Amino acid sequence: MAPLQDRLRTTFAGQADGIPAWELALADGEDAGHFRPGSAVWAVHGSMATIPAGVRALLTQALHPGALAGVVEHSDYRRDPLGRLAGTIRWIFTVTYGDTAAAQRASAHVRRLHESVRGTYTGADGLRRPYCANDPDLAEWVHLAFTDAFLRCHQRWGGPIPGGADAYVREWAVAGRLMGVVDPPRSEAGLEERIRAFGPQLAGGPRVDDVVGFLRRPPLDPLLLPGYRALFAAVADSLPEERLALLGLRRPRLGPVPLPTRGAAGLTLAVVGRALGETGPSEAAARRRLARLGVL
Repeated sequence: MAPLQDRLRTTFAGQADGIPAWELALADGEDAGHFRPGSAVWAVHGSMATIPAGVRALLTQALHPGALAGVVEHSDYRRDPLGRLAGTIRWIFTVTYGDTAAAQRASAHVRRLHESVRGTYTGADGLRRPYCANDPDLAEWVHLAFTDAFLRCHQRWGGPIPGGADAYVREWAVAGRLMGVVDPPRSEAGLEERIRAFGPQLAGGPRVDDVVGFLRRPPLDPLLLPGYRALFAAVADSLPEERLALLGLRRPRLGPVPLPTRGAAGLTLAVVGRALGETGPSEAAARRRLARLGVL
């Protein structure tokens, strides 16, 4: 497991040895944070299902031409995909496991970075529109795509969610508000309704095809590629038909026979979980803080 463990840690944390300083710092702070053990958010974000969820979130976000323009025109995801991944993971885990001040700082930092992400894009209706990554509608779409991806992937490959799907959507609405989302959904039905409302704004096209091609074949370590391919196929299989069509993807099949993508992804995630361990360093740091504060 050691070679796999090193490559996984490098992919997700940017380093094979030791724990990043920002994760160790989650043990600091003077309150319990927005979430704690037994919450729906800890259950969902602490499972291996977050790995395919990240892929599903990126595919879904890319369907909004404004969100996609910000990624294509203002990020270096092609030259440094692991750096971008590490930055996203840092925000997610800081909001999930940090104290309230750390969550606020991390979100404010991302919003400051987004302030310069500006330009124009062609909408699904063919009209040109200005955009800023902090625009409420774009922030809402990113939040919806994230919440949908992590909830649906956990339902497929994770364990029980304390309080069910509604509890996760309601709890993670905190992250939406931190990122400037106006009235984020607080139930599974509300999440689905808000995603449907964005339908007329979503589109495929050459830019989407380019992102899908990159996500299908990212520059990962060769040891990780077989497992990643299994996860990508399973993520595609998990998407609704309308999103698959816009993404130019099909459900994996061998002739007329559907491939068992769900089971293959589950096996992959079990191997990854064995390599990385049951409790991640972010959760462990949060537990040290909670113990110090007498919350545990």
